[in-house]
Amino acid sequence: MTVGYVAYLVVALVVVMFLSAAIRILREYQRGVVFTLGRFTGVKGPGLILLVPFIQQMVRVDLRVVVQDVPPQDVISRDNVSVKVNAVLYFRIVDAERAIIQVEDFMAATNQLAQTTLRSVLGKHELDEMLAERDKLNSDIQEILDQRTDAWGIKVSNVEIKHVDLNESMIRAIAKQAEAERLRRAKVINADGEQQAAAKLVEAGKMLAAEPQAMQLRYFEALHDIAGERSSTVVFPLPVDLLSQFLKQQGK
Repeated sequence: MTVGYVAYLVVALVVVMFLSAAIRILREYQRGVVFTLGRFTGVKGPGLILLVPFIQQMVRVDLRVVVQDVPPQDVISRDNVSVKVNAVLYFRIVDAERAIIQVEDFMAATNQLAQTTLRSVLGKHELDEMLAERDKLNSDIQEILDQRTDAWGIKVSNVEIKHVDLNESMIRAIAKQAEAERLRRAKVINADGEQQAAAKLVEAGKMLAAEPQAMQLRYFEALHDIAGERSSTVVFPLPVDLLSQFLKQQGK
């Protein structure tokens, strides 16, 4: 009897071990790449998967979006400015077979490819473009990565540049450049205002010269404005035409 119980126990243990090695459960976002005696035989899942122990092996693959941080990269821009740039990479596996068979470690390969692509793309642009046209740069990097990782069964959905770090000397130089640009715009605006004011004065002078009565009215209005000021100084304007006639008589 004791031998029979031991035999049943051994058989039950073998069955449990067989089932534990044969049964796999994959979640909705997982797929299993199955190899039979080392040869690829298919992609299975999700749900319950039955394998032949010691003959078939399965590699789990996660199909969810992976968020990967690209380490800071030393980049020299086209205008010879040294900056440190880091980014965030979003990708997911769309073909589990190629992600396992075509590349040894798709996570490391994608990360290294993102670093080299980030340096090569940003190195073709000037610093102002890095700071002002991030959307365009993100789109260019994403497109290049998506094309190069397509053979690995990976879809790169988005690339976002996080920081563009400059050294202190470059920050001061950019601040001086921005200040000089603001001063230049202020001088241009002031010059435009003077030009417009001069044009209006010439136009007003022509109108007043055509009507002497209008000049006289302006003269009286000026006297009224001066009289309204609370000041001990009285300014009496002298007509220029009267002064010119006086000078002509003196010359004679």
